[in-house]
Amino acid sequence: MSKPDSSKLHIAMFPWVAYGHFIPFLHLSNKLVQKGHKISFLLPKGVQPKLENMNQYPNLIQFFPLVLPHVDGLPPGAETTSVVLGSQTKYLAFAVDQTRDQVDSIFKVLKPDVVVYDFWFWIPDLARQLGITPICYVVISSMTMGLNTKIVTKETTVEEVMELPPGYPSSAVRLKDEEAAIMLFKAMDFGSGLSFQQRLRTTLIESDAIVFRTCREIEGPFLDYVAKGFGKSVLLTGPCLPETKTEQLDEKWVSWLSQFESNSVVFCSFGSEGMMQKDEFQEMVLGFESCGLPFLVALKPPQGCSTVEEALPEGFEERVKGRGLVYGGWVPQELLLHHPNIGCFVNHCGYGTMWEFLLADCQIVLIPRIGDQILNTRLMVNELKIGVEVERGKNRRVSKESVSEAIKFVMDKDNETANVLRANRAKLKQALSNRDLQEEYINSFIQALQDLVKK
Repeated sequence: MSKPDSSKLHIAMFPWVAYGHFIPFLHLSNKLVQKGHKISFLLPKGVQPKLENMNQYPNLIQFFPLVLPHVDGLPPGAETTSVVLGSQTKYLAFAVDQTRDQVDSIFKVLKPDVVVYDFWFWIPDLARQLGITPICYVVISSMTMGLNTKIVTKETTVEEVMELPPGYPSSAVRLKDEEAAIMLFKAMDFGSGLSFQQRLRTTLIESDAIVFRTCREIEGPFLDYVAKGFGKSVLLTGPCLPETKTEQLDEKWVSWLSQFESNSVVFCSFGSEGMMQKDEFQEMVLGFESCGLPFLVALKPPQGCSTVEEALPEGFEERVKGRGLVYGGWVPQELLLHHPNIGCFVNHCGYGTMWEFLLADCQIVLIPRIGDQILNTRLMVNELKIGVEVERGKNRRVSKESVSEAIKFVMDKDNETANVLRANRAKLKQALSNRDLQEEYINSFIQALQDLVKK
């Protein structure tokens, strides 16, 4: 068998228009360029400046900006999910679908060997017409994707969604009724006359192979289930996180964290897209106040507020002064997770965030909000047993008491269950941190791409 880098590939990348997709596609691009391959990265025009600092090889990874047409229902200039409401996402998908001619023109000039894409159901047809191999790169868990072997339509009931597909590898991910109701969004219109699930299934079924950003050590049985369910080769990139960064945590964060003891600070972040209602936001921060531990909470201002400060409960800042900080701007999440004084991470269990905390040393508290986050949480809590999920009350509301209790539970050094969670996570981190493991996955992935191109 030839070495993985014996034949150089030109690979086009075309992710869904969300930062939770741009970033893992760029991480994979950096890994492939390290091995001598060339990358052409398609993305909306306004996104390029925000990703350039993550491009470790600007001479070898070239961005190709797309101009998205205006579509009724979208705010002017909207290019990513971070600036639209959930109900507007279908218009965003439709806008990108209208760039097919731009993509066709770019590909005719570039002539890449492979296009790695997600969610663009029309890419396989366009690619094959130009002799390009289409590969679908999935940046959510295979456990979540396995549930899409079951068709969801507008006639599907909540009870039917709660039933796992035949042969599904685990009953530990079974959804509660209110969570199953959320999954009915798959039947909703998602632009270009397709439902969300129709778009997703077409994307998978028409590809030459399905690639997951994961490893068998985490999701083995689910990967086999997807391969069988969709009748496709499943390839793996491994965790595909960037190398240990040389950049240091900004002095303002180092200075603030240094006031506290090792493993004592509770850090909370819900990613770039999670926006709360004001009452929900206030309940959340009151939970951090009542846990009694130092905390750093990084949340976007809730709906109707321009800053987090104006949304805080009355007297909150005075009561937590010197112990707690609520910050409304962007924070370097990955660097913060590796600071020795961070002892607990409260998050939404988005798939990208999940990989970051799997390689950190802090305790994990999860508050999932939407579909795949709920399933990722089941994987972490029920299958791998490395964290806890905050209990929700009526109408899926999260109370300050449930937030506080979950934090105190995992941070109690005398709690036997909390120590088991800590030990399980440490063991998993050790396996995933093995540099040879990532190297083996990326080499095998490249070899598989080369074999597909030769067919």
